[in-house]
Amino acid sequence: MASRVSLKAAKGKVVKKSAPADEEEGSVAAAAKFVKEWSNWAIGKAKVITHYGFIPMIIIIGMNSEPKPSLSQLLSPV
Repeated sequence: MASRVSLKAAKGKVVKKSAPADEEEGSVAAAAKFVKEWSNWAIGKAKVITHYGFIPMIIIIGMNSEPKPSLSQLLSPV
């Protein structure tokens, strides 16, 4: 019998590395990735700050306005 050639792929993960064509392109891609990660982090923190800080901010602004209402007047629905 003739021997058969196996065309199955290896059982490990195949990592395909693509080297940038130019040194500057690699640094631009790294900078873009850094800016994207930083902006996602900043937007996430801003959402949390806005979520927990909005009502206290309204109360503080209301208590510093003229005429000065009491806290119970600020919190009552009437």
